[in-house]
Amino acid sequence: MSDELSDQERVESRAHLLPEEAAAGSDNALAQADAILAESDAREADPNAAPDTVLERRTSDQTVTPIEPPD
Repeated sequence: MSDELSDQERVESRAHLLPEEAAAGSDNALAQADAILAESDAREADPNAAPDTVLERRTSDQTVTPIEPPD
């Protein structure tokens, strides 16, 4: 059994509308979910896919200055 969801399972899982989406309405939640996931996959595969977005891949030790113990 794989930890990865199939494409269909991902779409069905994402098709459950968020409160904001439900308020706006959706003619086809499955098609909307498919489009959202396709865009997400493209951005993950190519960080430059969204020119106004910067995707940083750093670990926590690269984001904070370690605290040095007192002398």
